[in-house]
Amino acid sequence: MVRKANPALLKPYNLSAELEAVVGKGPLPRGQVVKKLWEYIKSNGLQDQQNKRNINADEKLRVIFGGKSQVNMFEMTKLVSGHLS
Repeated sequence: MVRKANPALLKPYNLSAELEAVVGKGPLPRGQVVKKLWEYIKSNGLQDQQNKRNINADEKLRVIFGGKSQVNMFEMTKLVSGHLS
């Protein structure tokens, strides 16, 4: 049995200017936003070496993370939601 993609996950969102500075121009579906965020985090070495679930923010991410210098991956997806409309 083939599972169909959840249409809610494919809905494109408008991105805030701060989020577009990291993941590129929107609109993008939430899954694509998270995927591009991880690409950015890995290419800039922002994943914490001791605890891989934590992300260390650079200047661009600190704006998205509400000024926090470190968040965990679950908190990250919650904070990113505030930049989608």
